[in-house]
Amino acid sequence: MPQNEQYELVETIEPVVARLTEEHLERRTHWYFHDIVPWERGESFRDKPWDVSQATISEDARTSLVLNLLTEDNLPYYHLLIEKYMPKTSAFTAWNHLWTAEEGQHAIAIRSYLLTSRNCDPDELEDDRMATVIRGYEPTYDDPTEIFAYTSLQELATRVSHRNAGKITDDPAAFELMKNIAADENHHFIFYKGVMAAMLSENPSAVLSGIYRMLTNFEMPGIAIPGFMRRSISVAKAGVYNLRIHHDRVVMPLLRDWQIGDLTGLSNKAAEFQDKIMAIPADIMEKAERFEKRMGFSPA
Repeated sequence: MPQNEQYELVETIEPVVARLTEEHLERRTHWYFHDIVPWERGESFRDKPWDVSQATISEDARTSLVLNLLTEDNLPYYHLLIEKYMPKTSAFTAWNHLWTAEEGQHAIAIRSYLLTSRNCDPDELEDDRMATVIRGYEPTYDDPTEIFAYTSLQELATRVSHRNAGKITDDPAAFELMKNIAADENHHFIFYKGVMAAMLSENPSAVLSGIYRMLTNFEMPGIAIPGFMRRSISVAKAGVYNLRIHHDRVVMPLLRDWQIGDLTGLSNKAAEFQDKIMAIPADIMEKAERFEKRMGFSPA
């Protein structure tokens, strides 16, 4: 399908975007991170330099929170991604601005917790933030519908990762904070999932190729973070986010919600993509089992 027709499809569902935004505003409860961060634990890093012995949560938990934080730090690039590729219309613009405002709290909140509770090296954290944002994040999409396929996957994956990271901290403040952030990500996921569902309803044959490309090439936007691979392995082994979780908690639910296997009336090419998409979960599980065997751990 020519790209200009893809843009026409996106513009066609603008009324749905406006409705989903209103539903989001009615559904989400606003919250304040400063009510949760344990400020009373804070001390001056100048007067009392940081040492790992001061940390109060496990190394896996610290790694998970830092990795999630540095991913959130790249928010300006995520905003640009939607602003750049989406039609310059009121519904898309209004959502992108609202979404950016809500997401902005997440990095502030996690950083405030880590620094106040002294569960990170403050110098290393800032150096990594600088390196991550300087490298940036700007994937190239050939099809504008791919954006909503990606954001649906990414928001659901982030919801799962944030919630699991909070669970392994064994810290009530961190757990509450990450629970609130995960709830936000879930609201954002509902929005993006709804946008993609509208496009599938309007013209499924135009959308399946984008879903296939996102599922086969999906990467969390934190790929630019220094030491990303090492940190990702730690997070995977800790059960915060790994290929098995990706299969069970992200890919399979989305395929069910979008009813990919039940779509009919597809073009021949789209039917081929449908078959390829439905074969992806088995491939992910095979990779998950190989990774677990290589790393020497069993799923929880």
